[in-house]
Amino acid sequence: MAISAVFVMSMAPLSAMAAVDVVPPGNRSAKQPEIPGASKRRTQATKSTFDQKYEKIRDLIAEDDRLKRKIRSVSKRYGIDPIHIIGALVGEHTYNVDAYDRLQTYYIKAVSYAGERFRFEYGGEKVTDFVDRPQFEACDEDAGSAKLWTCREDVWESEFRGKTVDGKKFPNDRFGAVFFQPFYAGQTFGLGQLNPLTALVHTDRVNKVSRLRKLDAGNAARVYEAIMDPDSTLAYMAASIVESIENYRDIAGFDISGNPGITATLYNVGRSAKRAQNLAETNRKRANRGQKRQLPTENYYGWLVNHHEDELREMIAK
Repeated sequence: MAISAVFVMSMAPLSAMAAVDVVPPGNRSAKQPEIPGASKRRTQATKSTFDQKYEKIRDLIAEDDRLKRKIRSVSKRYGIDPIHIIGALVGEHTYNVDAYDRLQTYYIKAVSYAGERFRFEYGGEKVTDFVDRPQFEACDEDAGSAKLWTCREDVWESEFRGKTVDGKKFPNDRFGAVFFQPFYAGQTFGLGQLNPLTALVHTDRVNKVSRLRKLDAGNAARVYEAIMDPDSTLAYMAASIVESIENYRDIAGFDISGNPGITATLYNVGRSAKRAQNLAETNRKRANRGQKRQLPTENYYGWLVNHHEDELREMIAK
């Protein structure tokens, strides 16, 4: 019951009584926030620079008319500005991986070799069995994929992460990294660099809007097929972005739909519902002290997107 109460509170529209404030375009930070060391090391290992990687993915998208048509089409279907998908693509391929043309081929081969032999598990325990543990009883399987898997992430964070439960020690790491990383090459895949857990979270929305088959954690190969295919990947990217926009509107009372740097930040860090709830709580305390509301802020990844917004908008418009 305690877990259930915590989850209900975390998902409640905490700013329902307040007006929704529009987050203006541009960056709140004058200088780019610090880039994580892991991203720096990956880039140095390829003897490249962030500027070179940005220019490479920018030019690849700019020259790929077919991809741009797909981005505009899926954005229209999900009711978002195409700049949000462009921003996520640029951020991922600037800071996390190299350009999508080589990466896509690599992972398609990896999945084809693995076939049906891999599954989502940790320490020999399938994730489908793991979420049947009593700690997850409060997570309603009829609530929809977004609420269901968000609840399961919350339970993982509070009950399992970095703890020993029933004699089994669990890593101090994200749910998606622990149970949804059967390949050693990394935990995100495809054009949109999606984590399989992200696809599972948004499968209901993608099924409804794009009419794609619903995904099941028991069929890992099918999940990878969905996030590797460029057409379905774009749908899952759009669904993730829409979810972030809705969470910040409904929970934190902010309209972030006009700031691609904020949506890119949330695409990068994930768990938008929890982050919106934290921001709402911060602003509730600030209001009690007579202070102005704190706006959502971009991280290093979102800062780059906003910094180049005009150039990226011109590119997608052509």
